[in-house]
Amino acid sequence: MRPLIAVLAFAGLIVSALALQVHYSTGTQPCDINSRWDCGTVNHSSYSVIKHVPVAAIGVAGYLLLGILALARQRAWLFAASLLGLLYALHLSSVEKNVLEVWCLYCVISQCIIALITILCLAWLIAEKVARMHTRRPA
Repeated sequence: MRPLIAVLAFAGLIVSALALQVHYSTGTQPCDINSRWDCGTVNHSSYSVIKHVPVAAIGVAGYLLLGILALARQRAWLFAASLLGLLYALHLSSVEKNVLEVWCLYCVISQCIIALITILCLAWLIAEKVARMHTRRPA
C-alpha cells in the first residue's frame, strides 16, 4: 500500500504544481474549457489564498508531506494528514459548486487523489490492526 500512496502523493504534487502555475499565470489556461470549467477563475479567486499563501502551494507541501509519511510508514499520521486534506478539499469543492459556480479541473483531480489516499490509508490502518490481532491470538 505504501508505494501506491507515495505514487498518488506524487501525482497530487504534480496536479497542485499545475494549479499553482495557473495561480501565477495571467494568460489563457489549458483548463479553460467553458463557463463551468475554468481553472483560472478558481485559482484567481479570493478563495485561492490563505493569508497570502496560494492554496495550491499548500497542496504541493501537503502532498509532499503525505509522500514522506507514506514512505516512512507513519500510518496514523498519514491517515490524520490525509483526512485533514480531504476535509479541506471538500470545503473547497463546496466553494467551487456553491459560491464560484465554476469548477477547476486540477482541483477535481486533486479531490479524487486525496480521497483515494485517505481510503488507502484507512485500509492500511485496518489491515495493520487485523494483522496484529492475528499475531496475538494463541494457536
